[in-house]
Amino acid sequence: MIDHTRPNIARVYDAILGGKDNYAADRAVAAQTQRIVPEIRDVARDNRAMLGRAVRYMVKAGIRQLVDLGSGLPTAQNTHEVAQSVASDTRVVYVDNDPVVSAHGRALLAENDRTTVVTADLRRPKAVLDHPDLRAAIDFDRPVGMMLVSVIHYLNDNEDPTGIVRAYTNALAPGSHLFLTHFCAGTPEALALEQALLSGLGTGRFRSTKQIAAYFDGLDLVPPGVVHLPQWRPEGGVRRPLTIAQRLMVGGLARKPA
Repeated sequence: MIDHTRPNIARVYDAILGGKDNYAADRAVAAQTQRIVPEIRDVARDNRAMLGRAVRYMVKAGIRQLVDLGSGLPTAQNTHEVAQSVASDTRVVYVDNDPVVSAHGRALLAENDRTTVVTADLRRPKAVLDHPDLRAAIDFDRPVGMMLVSVIHYLNDNEDPTGIVRAYTNALAPGSHLFLTHFCAGTPEALALEQALLSGLGTGRFRSTKQIAAYFDGLDLVPPGVVHLPQWRPEGGVRRPLTIAQRLMVGGLARKPA
């Protein structure tokens, strides 16, 4: 049973993007974030744009298996659409613990036999990694692109986000990639937005770039490393200086060495 009165991370994100799969409680949190950062929708769009660039990079590098953890509601240019436009044989598994996300995802992908939706909680890596539907689609003896896009910041410190990321990277074969984006601390707007998310959703942590970079320890970062989203291998020029919204998130992509 879905509680429409409680805001949900995936639906708030959908509301920020201007989608229709959300309720009044979700729109209230989205509106609060927009009052703090009027350009908050640009953050979501930059995140989606970097996802596209990172997925294309991984597939062009030979990755043919992608696991999108905490994938959220389907929107434009989803992981499987980007990946399979580069190499049609790429297998994609979406993992999310929200039944609404799962229902939408399964409906969208009913005719795509190389894409799977798994209902599971990314905070339980063993359960995710052992899920039979995931195992049926992904061969962990071969390189995998593991994606944690805009999700780790919804784990509080007492949930051991570092240990969770490490559990996933430990399961990967050499040559695999980790792609991660995260809210970044360091500005007054970031602090205010963190307080709004903690108040409205009960979660939403802004961490320093140094803390976020530590999630990639033991991996080889793809240049330019962990940077603000528009600065990661842009396809065009980057506006200078970065706006307040553009400084709210950082991301990176790294390869697991042999």
